[in-house]
Amino acid sequence: MTQPSAAACGAPGPDEHPTMADRGWLAVACRLAAEHPAAGNGLSAGVVVVADDGTELARGHSGEGSPVHAEQAAFGTLTAAETRLSGATVYSSLAPCARRPGGVRPCAELIRDSGVRRVVTALRDPEGAVSAGDGAGLLESAGITVIELPEYGRAAMKPNRRTP
Repeated sequence: MTQPSAAACGAPGPDEHPTMADRGWLAVACRLAAEHPAAGNGLSAGVVVVADDGTELARGHSGEGSPVHAEQAAFGTLTAAETRLSGATVYSSLAPCARRPGGVRPCAELIRDSGVRRVVTALRDPEGAVSAGDGAGLLESAGITVIELPEYGRAAMKPNRRTP
């Protein structure tokens, strides 16, 4: 699988049909996860938030023992004045969570309330690893387009493999 640079990806697709740009941005998210492998029982994920003109707005990752999820890290870098989220696409190597313990806001709610229009992910529920509910379903019920590109599943799960 070719690993494009973020600058070479281009503008996200306009609808539920994935484009080459969508594939490129998802590859960037998967590469970000690979650069920060999982530790302990956590999962490694990478997220890139891209405006409809192809401008990268934010990126984040989880892994390496951090309790912060990738979506939380990415959206935490955005200011309240960011107006381009309404047309943005979120690229996430793993589908966002729908529940979090301890009163922490779930990633799917964070995405839903941000106003983004699309989410592109490699895996909805990787082999039962996402025990925190159906984040993709929550997003779809809010009218957000969710696209799964399973051909990136191996890249998304690689940093999450546990070694004995």
